[in-house]
Amino acid sequence: MGAQLPTDELWQVVDRERAALADLLAGLGAEEWETPTRCGDWRVRDVAAHLTIGARCPVRVVLREAVRARGNFDRMIHDSALREARLPVTEIVAHLRSIVGSRRMAPLTTPRESLLDVLVHGQDIALALGRTREMPPEAARDAADRVWTMRIPPRPWPLPRARLVATDIEWTRGEGEEIRGPIAALLLLLTGRPEAARVWFERGGAKEAEEPPWTPAVVAER
Repeated sequence: MGAQLPTDELWQVVDRERAALADLLAGLGAEEWETPTRCGDWRVRDVAAHLTIGARCPVRVVLREAVRARGNFDRMIHDSALREARLPVTEIVAHLRSIVGSRRMAPLTTPRESLLDVLVHGQDIALALGRTREMPPEAARDAADRVWTMRIPPRPWPLPRARLVATDIEWTRGEGEEIRGPIAALLLLLTGRPEAARVWFERGGAKEAEEPPWTPAVVAER
């Protein structure tokens, strides 16, 4: 099996991930919704709100947000999530449930970005809350391969100067010092989350070192 999932299978994974994440969020207490994540300055509620936007907002809303952000794509994503996060948490959960089954995507993205988004942000939420949220290896491999190859939209994370080798599924990319670990760990490393990746490396049996190979020191644009 290749790194890329068939489109129908990919969307089925996205649907399952969205539904499971909505179930997790529905059971959170008020304080848990305000928990800081490692995704910039976003709290759990901000990450959850962000996940509902791309599949719900029409192009005119996206254009309006782009104007507000003065054309800065990263600022648009950040600020739109903060505004959406002002909604009651019950509405955020309802919005996430409402896009289960949707095949709508944010402009300039593919279904693979929808998969990448829910997998990685699902980890942002779960790890902030001290929860374990499994990541399907085939889906994580697809997402990791998308990060490695993406050009449009531009990849916002530098690639590690290393050879990445998944230990739970067939996938290898890059050159240099070898970094071995579960594909979920490699995906989190590729998306600029070395501390979150550390959790998965350690779950996969990687031993602590003075300078672990998944620290930011090995991360730089190729």
